[in-house]
Amino acid sequence: MNRKLLLGGVVAAIAVAIILVLVIGPGQKIDSKNFQITFATDWKAEAEHGGFYQALAKGYYKDAGLDVTIKQGGPSVNVPQLLATNTIQFGIGSNSFIPLNIIAAKAGSKAVMASFQKDPQVLITHPRDDIKSIADMKGKPILVADATISSFWQWLKAKYGFTDDQIRKYTFNLAPFLTDTNAIQEGYLSSEPYTIERKGHFKPQVFLLSDYGYPGYAAFILATDEMIADHPDIVQKFVDASIRGWVDYLYGDPTPANDLIKAANPEMTDELLTHGIATLKANGIIDSGDTEKLGLGAMTDARWQKFYDEMSNTGVFPKGLDVHSAYTLEFVNHGVGDDLKAELLKK
Repeated sequence: MNRKLLLGGVVAAIAVAIILVLVIGPGQKIDSKNFQITFATDWKAEAEHGGFYQALAKGYYKDAGLDVTIKQGGPSVNVPQLLATNTIQFGIGSNSFIPLNIIAAKAGSKAVMASFQKDPQVLITHPRDDIKSIADMKGKPILVADATISSFWQWLKAKYGFTDDQIRKYTFNLAPFLTDTNAIQEGYLSSEPYTIERKGHFKPQVFLLSDYGYPGYAAFILATDEMIADHPDIVQKFVDASIRGWVDYLYGDPTPANDLIKAANPEMTDELLTHGIATLKANGIIDSGDTEKLGLGAMTDARWQKFYDEMSNTGVFPKGLDVHSAYTLEFVNHGVGDDLKAELLKK
């Protein structure tokens, strides 16, 4: 799964896209009743998109007057570019680098909700006595993808003293890791560890970066500046319905969403979906921290500022970038879905 690495070239792609003629111009009047929305995900349908599929399956979007189509992502789907050309109305931004890259490219979109309170990036090792924390990996070879070098690798260098001579190229082929008991590699919490356990017949050590202070959100809902300015009611309805979908998916019966996910992605299985949901819940990926007071989808200025400060200090982003232009808190932090969560937890 390489959707988390759709960073390389994204600034260039959306910079080109913004010079194209927009399909819906600013200020254009549209009917907000049964408004048609295309929402693009960042990868093929999976549990990590379950809340959106649940909102579709259970009628939360329809009840809000929205006619939503979910466009499945993949290696050839560039969500920021689709937004920049108004090909879609909303899309998923995989991690906190995406909204800031959009601002750097002046591409006219921002984050309106953070589905994941923790970025699911992990480092993985075989069972071994000499590594019990990320700090213990200093100086040891680590398999990482090219795009990672300009993203969270810089955070690892700044916080743990990692150096570039530790880098070994990760090509999304697990064979080098499985055959080398000293190997360390990057991964996605709900993906590589599960596959390694199934194929390697051992339980790997998994280190979730967010548990060690990595400050990024993940799985944003992105919307264009024009949509936010001209149709805030549509944005609010989409965000609220999506939040209720996530609450229902996590704490209710996920079967309706899972049926849609399997129909969209035939490679997906019930076993994978069950594992994905359990992983999201056990690690507080969606419901933890600020969501306890603010509700699912929460974002705060402090978290955004912390991420930008740490990344700009490593040189990933320039000093002086207006981090607050990458997101808006207008549509979140209202406790939406808390009533549904309380109802479902009573059952």
